[in-house]
Order: sequence, then C-alpha cells, then structure tokens
Amino acid sequence: MPALFAGLIDDAAVFPPGSATVPDAVAGHREHRVGWYADLVGPLLLPASVLASVKPDEPLAIGVIGDGGIDALPPAVETADPRLELRQVEVAVAKRGEDPQPGLRRLLTLLAGWPLIGYAELPLTWGLLAALDTLAEARAAGVRVAAKFRTGGLAAELFPTPVELAAVVCACRDRDLPFKLTAGLHNALRHTDPETGFVHHGFLNVLVATAAAVDGAEVAEVAELLAATDPVPLIEPARSHRDRERPLWVGFGSCSIMEPLTDLIRLGLINGGYGDVER
Repeated sequence: MPALFAGLIDDAAVFPPGSATVPDAVAGHREHRVGWYADLVGPLLLPASVLASVKPDEPLAIGVIGDGGIDALPPAVETADPRLELRQVEVAVAKRGEDPQPGLRRLLTLLAGWPLIGYAELPLTWGLLAALDTLAEARAAGVRVAAKFRTGGLAAELFPTPVELAAVVCACRDRDLPFKLTAGLHNALRHTDPETGFVHHGFLNVLVATAAAVDGAEVAEVAELLAATDPVPLIEPARSHRDRERPLWVGFGSCSIMEPLTDLIRLGLINGGYGDVER
C-alpha cells in the first residue's frame, strides 16, 4: 500500500447508509484487517452508545463516535472492555448556528486527561475560524486534538461547495492543523448522486487538493481541484505523491471499504486483483 493511502479510510460500517449490525461490522473489520489492502484501513468506528455491549474475543482497534454528545463520552470510554483498543474519539462540539467554543472547551478538558486523539467536529458556520485558532493553540500546548468536518449528509446544505471546502483546507493549512472528514466520500471523484441529486466530493479530489494547499496553493486553485470531475488533472499529482505520507488530511470514515478501494484500483493508483476486491 503506497504511503499516501495508508490508514486513509476508517471503517464506519455501522453508520448510514451501510448501517451494519455491530457483530457484522466487527466480523467485516476482521476480514479487512487480514486482507491484502489492510494498510488502507483505519480503526473500526463505533458509537459511544453501544460500546458497553461490545465484548470482542480478541483485541480490536476502534474509534469512538460521540453519538450522545460530549458528556456521554467519559462513561463510555472509561468502562469500555479492556480488549477494545481505543485510538480516537470523535464528537460534534456544536450544532449548525451554535457557538462551538463552549463544547470545544469541554472536549479539550477531557482530552487533557486521556491518552487518545480527539477529533472536534465543527460546523461550517460562524465561529469556525476562532474554533480553529482554539484547536491550534491546544495542539501547541500538547493536547492531542484535530478538526473534523462534515462533507455530506441527508440535506443539500450539509455538502460544502468546492470554494467553502477549499477555504477550510487552507485555513487548516495556515494553522498547521490536521483534519478529518466525514460523510459522502465513498468515491474517488466528484460526482452527482443519481438518486438524490446531491453533488458529492471525491476523496481523491480532497487528497490532491490538500497536497496542493500544503505546497502553497491558495483557495481558488484548491477549489478548482476539488471541483474536478475528470480524473486527468488528479491522477498524476496523486502518483507523484504515492510514496510520501499524506499531508494534513488524516482521512475519512466510510461505511464501505470496498467501494473506495475499487476506485483506487480502477484509477491505477494502487495494485490489486479484482478477484480479491470482489471476494
């Protein structure tokens, strides 16, 4: 697995639209962990609300999604089965239109006492830049925290435009702040979903656009890469970065591992037999 794609996709099988049961998600994740593409896959993401019922037979690396909010995280994390290797916690610190600072401060207080990395999900509304400043300051002080943004969902307003997402990427670049994305990124290239009519961002677009931002590109150029629906302007930059660690963008959660994996193979960016993928 090229370094550029290592750990790119966290396994979000239990979340919509996949909505697998926890036992099925655990079994599926075990298969991913022994597949030839294992290095592509990050931890299994599980809601905090189900953590108490998860009793694996062997160690299992997971990320905890704070579906009950910040205050529900401590009891879930602190009483989790010891065979669960907790790698990260992810939680929304505010709803759209709310000031993210109070929730962000509560999360940072928790993270100061935990050996975990935390992803603070921030709405792309007012107060965002100040929240990014707060995160950058906390990281500089030694807190293991990064940002998280939603790039899709069940409503059109949850899909940021290329310019909006480019501005966020550049804002994180300016603060040397890693970020994670969630929702709507199953496919490599930007495309329109024929069922909903929503235009989805492509994870390859994000990967190439973020690398360009780190190399000094500004919002307009980054937005142009995010808006591309043709693979031609994306393939060569991705190939040229194959052996380098992914800059700034931590990765994304996907309820499907095979869908993005197949896209990467079809685009010639990783090697793998289709028989293995289909299995």
